[in-house]
Amino acid sequence: MKAEEKIDEAKPKEIEIVEEEPTEKASKAEPKKKESEAIVHIYSSYNNTIVHVTDMSGRTLAKVTGGMVTKQSRLKANPTIAMFISKRISEQIKELGIKALYVRIRAQTGQTSPGPGSSAIVKSLSREGFKILNILETTRSPRGGPKKKGGRRGRRV
Repeated sequence: MKAEEKIDEAKPKEIEIVEEEPTEKASKAEPKKKESEAIVHIYSSYNNTIVHVTDMSGRTLAKVTGGMVTKQSRLKANPTIAMFISKRISEQIKELGIKALYVRIRAQTGQTSPGPGSSAIVKSLSREGFKILNILETTRSPRGGPKKKGGRRGRRV
């Protein structure tokens, strides 16, 4: 046994050198966060209101509908429910550090104006402290479309 101990003593011991990283300097010299932007897609019909928030490349960040806020189906398009929708949206996107928003409002195809919830959402988002950069209406308009029923001479009453 003594011979083995002598052999172990003869081997050079490996020493690990650990370099400490300066963590204090990194936290003090932290750059200011850039205001990140997102796109708020509001689909507002006379039956429901859907708010979908995406980043600039189109990835979904948050989505809230009228049915997620209320159980009464007749209230889904109500401006009061729209305020609750925007409150939930603002909580979700504030956590992600978003400060500025582009707003895209869309109504049902062929309708002349969006539903009652769209303007309430824009107002309450601006009250929550978000900077609204642009508001754009993206309602689709029918161009021709499928053939109307009734035949060649129209519907005879």
